[in-house]
Amino acid sequence: MGIVSKMKPPGFDAVSVLWTFGKCLGALLPVYLAGYYRVSASFLVFGLMVYTGWRHSREAKEARLRSAIHLYDNEQQYTSMNIFKSKKDLPAWVNFPDVEKVEWLNKILQQVWPFVGQYLEKLLVETIAPSIRSSSTHLQTLTFTKVDFGDKAMKVVGVKAHTENERGQVLLDVYISYVGNVEINVEVKRYLCKAGVKGIQLHGMMRVILEPLIGDVPIVGAVTMFFIRRPKLDINWTGLTNLLDIPGLNIMSDTMIMDAIASFLVLPNRLTVPLVADLHVSQLRSPLPRGVVRIHLLEADDLPAKDNYMKGVIAGLSDPYALCRVGPQTFTSHVVDNTVCPKWGEMYEVIVHEVPGQELEVEVYDKDPDKDDFLGRTKIDLGIVKKSKVVDEWFTLKETKSGRVHFRLEWLVLLPNTERLEQVLQRNKSMTVSSKTSDPPSAAILAVYLDKAEALPMKKGNKEPSAMVQLSVQDITRESRTCWTTINPKWEDAFTFFIPDPHKQSIDIQVKDNDRIQTLGSLSIPLSRLLSSPNLSLHQWFQLEKSGPASRIYINTVLRVLWLDEDNIPTSSTEAANLAAGLSKIRPQKTSPDPSFATEGVLRIHLLEGQHLVPKDNMMGGMVKGKSDPYVKINIGGETFESRVINRNLNPTWNEMYEVVLTTLPGQELHVELFDKDMDMKDDFMGRYAGCDPNGILWYTLNDVKSGRVHLVLEWVPTVSQPDRLDQVFQFQSRQSYHNKAFPSMALLFVFVERADGLPLKKSGKEPKVGAELVVGGTSHKTTVCDRTISPQWDEAFNFLVHDPREEIIIVKLSHSWTLPIASLVVPVRELLSEPDLVLDQWLGLDGASPDSQILLRAELKVLCPKKCEIDVERADQLRDRNKLVYTNTHTHTHTHTHMFNQFLCSSTMSAQGVLRIHLLEAQNLIAKDNLMGGLKKGKSDPYVKINIGGVKFKSHVIKENLNPTWNEMYEVWRYSVEVQVELYDKDMDKDDFLGRVHLVLEWVPTVSQPDRLVQVLQLQSLQSYQNKAVPSAALLFIYMDRAHSLPVTSAVKVNFSVSLKVCDRTNSPQWLEAFYFLVRDPREEILIVKLSSAWDQAIGSLVVPVRELLSEPDLVLDQWLSLDGASPDSQILLRAELKVRHTHTHFYILYCIFYSAYRKSTPHFDFFTFYCVTKSDKEDITRATVSSLPSVSVPEEAEAMPDVIPETRPPHTTPHPRFGTEGVLRIHVLEAQDLVAMDKLMGGLKKGKSDPYVKINIGEVKFKSHVIKENLNPTWNEMFETVLTPQAGQEVQVELYDKDMDADDFLGRCVVTGPTIHRLISNLLLIWYTLNDVKSGRVHLVLEWVPTVSQPDRLDQVLQLQSLQSYQNKAVPSAALLFVYMDRAHSLPMKKSGKEPKAGAELVLGKTTYRTKVCDRTNSPQWDEAFYFLVRDPKEEMLIVKLSSAWDQAMGSLVVPVRELLSEPDLVLDQWLSLDGASPDSQILLRAELKILDSKMVDLIGHGILPCAAGNCGQVKLSLSYASKKKKLTITVHACRDLESSSKDSLDTYVSLMLLPDKSKATKRKTRIKKRDLNPEYNERFEFELSVEEARRRHLSVSVKNSKASFRSSDLIGQVSLDLDYCFCYYGYTILIIL
Repeated sequence: MGIVSKMKPPGFDAVSVLWTFGKCLGALLPVYLAGYYRVSASFLVFGLMVYTGWRHSREAKEARLRSAIHLYDNEQQYTSMNIFKSKKDLPAWVNFPDVEKVEWLNKILQQVWPFVGQYLEKLLVETIAPSIRSSSTHLQTLTFTKVDFGDKAMKVVGVKAHTENERGQVLLDVYISYVGNVEINVEVKRYLCKAGVKGIQLHGMMRVILEPLIGDVPIVGAVTMFFIRRPKLDINWTGLTNLLDIPGLNIMSDTMIMDAIASFLVLPNRLTVPLVADLHVSQLRSPLPRGVVRIHLLEADDLPAKDNYMKGVIAGLSDPYALCRVGPQTFTSHVVDNTVCPKWGEMYEVIVHEVPGQELEVEVYDKDPDKDDFLGRTKIDLGIVKKSKVVDEWFTLKETKSGRVHFRLEWLVLLPNTERLEQVLQRNKSMTVSSKTSDPPSAAILAVYLDKAEALPMKKGNKEPSAMVQLSVQDITRESRTCWTTINPKWEDAFTFFIPDPHKQSIDIQVKDNDRIQTLGSLSIPLSRLLSSPNLSLHQWFQLEKSGPASRIYINTVLRVLWLDEDNIPTSSTEAANLAAGLSKIRPQKTSPDPSFATEGVLRIHLLEGQHLVPKDNMMGGMVKGKSDPYVKINIGGETFESRVINRNLNPTWNEMYEVVLTTLPGQELHVELFDKDMDMKDDFMGRYAGCDPNGILWYTLNDVKSGRVHLVLEWVPTVSQPDRLDQVFQFQSRQSYHNKAFPSMALLFVFVERADGLPLKKSGKEPKVGAELVVGGTSHKTTVCDRTISPQWDEAFNFLVHDPREEIIIVKLSHSWTLPIASLVVPVRELLSEPDLVLDQWLGLDGASPDSQILLRAELKVLCPKKCEIDVERADQLRDRNKLVYTNTHTHTHTHTHMFNQFLCSSTMSAQGVLRIHLLEAQNLIAKDNLMGGLKKGKSDPYVKINIGGVKFKSHVIKENLNPTWNEMYEVWRYSVEVQVELYDKDMDKDDFLGRVHLVLEWVPTVSQPDRLVQVLQLQSLQSYQNKAVPSAALLFIYMDRAHSLPVTSAVKVNFSVSLKVCDRTNSPQWLEAFYFLVRDPREEILIVKLSSAWDQAIGSLVVPVRELLSEPDLVLDQWLSLDGASPDSQILLRAELKVRHTHTHFYILYCIFYSAYRKSTPHFDFFTFYCVTKSDKEDITRATVSSLPSVSVPEEAEAMPDVIPETRPPHTTPHPRFGTEGVLRIHVLEAQDLVAMDKLMGGLKKGKSDPYVKINIGEVKFKSHVIKENLNPTWNEMFETVLTPQAGQEVQVELYDKDMDADDFLGRCVVTGPTIHRLISNLLLIWYTLNDVKSGRVHLVLEWVPTVSQPDRLDQVLQLQSLQSYQNKAVPSAALLFVYMDRAHSLPMKKSGKEPKAGAELVLGKTTYRTKVCDRTNSPQWDEAFYFLVRDPKEEMLIVKLSSAWDQAMGSLVVPVRELLSEPDLVLDQWLSLDGASPDSQILLRAELKILDSKMVDLIGHGILPCAAGNCGQVKLSLSYASKKKKLTITVHACRDLESSSKDSLDTYVSLMLLPDKSKATKRKTRIKKRDLNPEYNERFEFELSVEEARRRHLSVSVKNSKASFRSSDLIGQVSLDLDYCFCYYGYTILIIL
């Protein structure tokens, strides 16, 4: 660049840089005075350095731009004065044979450039600016203040045309250069922000492909443009974007902009502009690669030596590595230390998109700690590789004194068939053995074109998603771009993957929202499916899983086998040397740890509280004593723990737990020290204690201080090797909670790391210095680092505290001196649970290393079993020993755990052996005792509570200055007392002020198993009223969950009924052995629901047990196996449900809480106080109450039975209209259309296009609409619609077809099915082609099916079987039944909260269908007399829900009727009064629910093999039958076969055989011609049989599809079906589809 060097202004010299820096420092010197405010001067120096770097970078960029513009204006003058050194420096007017000058094009560009600038200015101001302003509220004031594209037009330096490419395309290389004086300024007025660009440079070579060439105007079908290599870009920023010129940011900003350009215009991305319609743009935008080049980087020779010592006196060698690049694909070899003749022996595979054009760029560097030294580069044209197939040569390095590189380059062609696949796989296996790379050679390449998706589900909040797609093949994942805020995204992205073995791999597709968290759908396609597809490709719609019902995605996947033609490869004189088979040395098979290994245990230290600590914070110079801010330090066994700080408290409560692993060696002491936390000075000492009692629960007096003691619980936790104890330990530990969020460990893990073997060498060839790091949870340990060896030996032991062995994992990381990773190992701890004695002791393979790399270790798990947990286990074992019962699969009662269940009931009593637990929660509206300013101003109080229970006293902590304090404290006493006294005080410096007292009366309410007492309990319940709206419970329901059996196969099981059970390990017969209880307000109304699921997400089955059923059981106990709904027929659950009615002799369920004020003059003052009391022995029963005053009603000592209330006269049944339940269902199947009119014109009507047809169907007021088929005159819909009708005269089905357009849809024709035709449906199924009226051509194929209703429940299974066989494009599921509901009246509805009668209305819900009745006038006995109907998909699963409300706002009651209950009613009719849930006991509703099974004509066709729209097992055959009564001829037309199954890899040679049975003569036999190698053959052959009507009705037609290639050993029959011609008589004249 001789010209540029002359025009370049003075550059970076040290004097100018220092002078500028000095001036800036002097100007900002006053800022240094900010040091008065302790601002460091380093901030100022750093800012000056950044400013200086930006300033010089800015000046250099402006100089380059001025130089380029000056050269642009005086190009010819400067060229004539200098000699160019290379071809790339020549201007456009210099001519070369292969690159042609196009000065005429530059003149045109210069002429039209101002108008191009006007267009771009208009585009920015009128289109881009409004879209930016609407995208964000922060940019609403954005405007382009100046847009000027200057007068410097883009130049085309030269054009090269390639003539060696294939015919049908024109391929051009256009060398462009743009040095523009562009000036664009942007302003955001809201933030006073200005930014802009002033000058752009862009240089590069763009390839332009004109294809396909067509024989019509405009000759060229499309124009495709892209850069083969990234162009050079330089942008001069102005305004706020000047910051992008800061050193470091300038490279980052230019790189980001270049990445944005590359995502559109640099290979493999292309910009395609179609010029004609009906063009497959996707094939042009993302074509298949030209081929694949396999690069073998073998070795190098005579490289320069760059590592010198003693300042060059001693010459060294180099540490070379190679960098290979083909387009965006880059590979880096490993470093070979200390050599100038490295041998790499590595293999890479690259995709070649364009030949000629793409090159292999190779750069060799010397690896150094600071900056790598350059050793040379070379370029290899991949077009030569394509021609030669294999290139095995030495290539000389350029830009260096010496050096060459040895490559073997192989061109792999893409085969569209699998004939060579097995040969390729065998060849790759042999290459894998000798290759040094970890990645095996690829056998195929997979190209995926991601087109679009439709009907994606909405995000949370009913928002449209911003969809992107993740495509994964094995461990490689690619991501598409994001389509913002749409449920019908169009990505149009292409991806390529290398496939080692197509038989074993699959492509996984996940559609996600742009946050990568919410999954919108997923899809998995095995690549083996592509192997059996024509041309190894699939381009179709795929239904998304875990998505919406209509969500689907369109993908084009193409598989190509990589084949190297060995016949054209020259034989090489040298071959790879065989690997020497080394004898494996003898290794120990087990570890040999020290005898003391795994003998440790765990000491748990519970730090509870402290008392009477010394005050250390003195106020007013020591005149007034303050308090302390205590915390505790605990040291034992080398471990130190520190508690949290309790501010201003001499009696702190910590409630923290710590764990330490210790041996049982004597002499270990526990050191406890207390300190007072101070902010400025050293923390004050508050006492210490030294000693150790392994099982102490004691107060320890502090030494070296006047007073103070600390409360500790020291618990030695032994270890056991019994995995069955793990669940009991987990259940025991889950009940514990600590302030320091500590969770007790469940197990101890001991790991002994002995040795490793066969580790890989370093890249330099040296042996590594190996160390191992072990990580479990948040704990890690490191071994020592061994000397250089590939078989290190450590012999070190470690231990880990494990919180949950079922979740945590052991990670072992091996590395060289903790810097270079070597290998790793991951062992889930749960795997040890299945090992004998919980011990794993063996050699384990390492990941990320060579196949022979292994490590020998011993992992031993010990379950921590506290003594309290052992006591629980011993009790359970005793119960099991006394109640042994062998489990069988029969339906037997559970007697094994009945005794345990009774223990649970008995242990819940409030006896003297239990524990009374009192939770002190809060208080409200306390009296203010602290007055301010001598009583002129009222203050607050500092309340605390004293509790006295039978002589045992407790005291809460003090809440400062609060009249509504919250304590949330708990106290326990080992005795039971009827009376509890609570007193509140205000804490003062002298004497505490009295705030009031509480007297609690605790009454135990016993339970009985007498159902006749329930009426009295409910009567008493209705008499009681409380301020907190509490309703006393009438009974207690105890549930014991034993086990389940024969569940569907899944991973884990959870049971949910307001409470959750433990999750069992993987089994279909889980066992829980857990008990629960529920408070039941009205046993006649409530129901028990048990839901089983797998791992909390996948439903397995459910069970519904109305509590009222227990009232009829002996002793109110249900104890048996129960079948599960929604699971397999054998799935059952074993449980015990026991109901206990509350005894109401003289007691009622209440917890009195009376608060007497200390200041009461005339009337007592009641304040609000909250307690709840708990009694506990082995199980707990919680009694809660929040009462503001005593109940106003007096309860009699003995509740008398109320006389029966005589109800008013009410009709026992409904009286619907006679036409109630007479409707049926009309099903309309829209199959296909043919010969539609083309309405989309192209090129102003000069060329005919196609249409985008869709169908509208009108039946009275019911309307349906199909989906749109793009660009098709013979569309196939295959959609189904249903409507409920009553057959009447004059009914019509109107069918209209339209062409979907952007503005108004074009009419494509109509047809009308009249009333007489509809009435024919009552006994026939019509499959007819209807000719479209009011258009030139077109017809539509419809199936009209009238589905009558029957009251036969035995037909339901056949209907559901038919339902499962049918599939439609619109995801419609045929209904199995019609449910008719007649709403008659309701009775005794509850009053509104205001006391007025309600305006009652009823809402009926079934599935997604909802109806509402009219709203009656104010009455509690409304009458509606309205009828409704529902289409029911599955009567065994759906439920009818009736919700009653007053004017649709205040709920008054509800009713749930499972539809399956109607299947057991006579005639499937339920007509009676039903009680309402959530209302008064007398509230009832009278309705009639009538179920009608939809008796489809196609149900009978299942047995005959005739089933439209169904898929068979062996395939389908399409026939037409017609009978001419005058000629007495039966005509059968065989159209085609579809989806025939082949048991071999070869296709079939098929034909269809017809035979009229029972006669098997030649006159009754026909067969079609043979179709070679076709699984979807087309025949369209016609056969005639002469026979009368009576004879035809007696005949059976046997249809057989056979294979003519079948051998003698195999059957030639593919599929066969027999048709009763008498039954098929109604289908004569129509086309039917038969499944084989």
